[in-house]
Amino acid sequence: MLLVFTVGVFVLIRYTSLTIIQAAICTSFGFFLASSRFAPFITQFFTQFLGAK
Repeated sequence: MLLVFTVGVFVLIRYTSLTIIQAAICTSFGFFLASSRFAPFITQFFTQFLGAK
């Protein structure tokens, strides 16, 4: 799943006007979100959405 998001960020940086700073802010937000009480629900959603286990 990490690989999917890494490729997505790379594509956004390469082919849109997403800057490295904007990507870093989004990544930081992701770390804060992962440590919140919503993390299990988010993980379950993306696991089902991507069909990964």
